[in-house]
Amino acid sequence: MKAYLDIVQKILSCGFRKTNRTGVDALSIAGVMFEHDMSEGFPLLTTRKVPFRMVRSELEFFIRGMTDKEWLREQKNSIWDEWCSPDIVPYGNDEETKAKMMSERELGPLYGWQWRNFGAQYIAHNAQPSGQGIDQLQKLVQTLKTDPDNRRMIVSAWNPCDLHRMALPPCHYCFQVTVIDGRLNLLWNQRSVDVALGLPFNIASYGCLLHLLAKEANLSEGRLVGFLGDTHIYVNHIEAIRLQIEREPRALPQIKTEKFTSIFDWHYNDTVIENYDPHPAVKFEIAV
Repeated sequence: MKAYLDIVQKILSCGFRKTNRTGVDALSIAGVMFEHDMSEGFPLLTTRKVPFRMVRSELEFFIRGMTDKEWLREQKNSIWDEWCSPDIVPYGNDEETKAKMMSERELGPLYGWQWRNFGAQYIAHNAQPSGQGIDQLQKLVQTLKTDPDNRRMIVSAWNPCDLHRMALPPCHYCFQVTVIDGRLNLLWNQRSVDVALGLPFNIASYGCLLHLLAKEANLSEGRLVGFLGDTHIYVNHIEAIRLQIEREPRALPQIKTEKFTSIFDWHYNDTVIENYDPHPAVKFEIAV
């Protein structure tokens, strides 16, 4: 995808080196926009292989409002292995603390829990919430079907009351759905963007969510737009990402979902990618 490669090139050319909480410096720029029209194919990076199975299983984790890391591990998904709720282990990037964080399963009230229970009091991954929350995703789907011209179809994961209990405050903290000329568009906001490791996953995840919501409302798939804040490349990723952007992008794949009844009944194995022909994978170390 040229849009992604342009972001990489801009950071390599104009990024300012700065420190951050991980202890690994990054080249950063302030404010970038990612845009893709879904009619051009599914936005899964082709200059290196992106494991879409992990993308879609994490998306199911969010849609179901789960917070138990062990469910992801059972799906052979390691995305959240390095983190846990600070209620259990206060955050630190020293080796001893990272090992303790890795061993825990509780992630706290992050992402999907906020999508499905905003305003309720979080207890634990294996307990029902206390009080009445708002199922933002359910309300969005209902509005999408009954009032598609509505400009208030927004889901937020950013709950200041719960940030201190989350394994990681949401990076992609809000998304909006609009319907224009019979096409469903999804626009997401992201405060912190790890361009080498995280952004290809974010693009594919919200592209898949757009696909599912379009099927839910029987609409065509429109534009995917990301409003990206602190957009950065960690310095230990620079060498590998330079090699990646020298590769020629290939034709984008297509996304297909069988036996779809509702986004709330969806299982990640229901959705597949066809005609995906990426370049080989590139190894990047995660900054915790």
